Amino acid sequence: VENVMVPLELRGEASNKVRERALELLNEVGLGERSHHYPTQLSGGEQQRVAVARAFINNPKILFADEPTGNLDSETGEHIENLIFDLNRKEGTTLVLVTHDLELAEKCDRVIKLKNGEVDSDVFKSEEVTA
Repeated sequence: VENVMVPLELRGEASNKVRERALELLNEVGLGERSHHYPTQLSGGEQQRVAVARAFINNPKILFADEPTGNLDSETGEHIENLIFDLNRKEGTTLVLVTHDLELAEKCDRVIKLKNGEVDSDVFKSEEVTA
């Protein structure tokens, strides 16, 4: 739980409220029962879920996620994707996602594809604009 609390503690926010919010987010990502475990006691997928909880604890307006599922097996990766998109909707956060996974990209409202360092296409769910 302390790992998730760090961003708010660094801002000097009250401990009880911070702990409560961290536990709420750990429950959201399915790790409420593992809140007292050290990072080394968690699997890679569990560590990734802690990172998702930590990312959302500040109620960010924009969340940048660089290859959030890149090092995970497909089942854990899908779970992390669902968590990110669920928390994205619940918290009203704008999500900027960087990925090579086209299936993951297709779940986004807008997909900007780069080729040779330039915008190759800019696709909204309802329309397509090509550069």
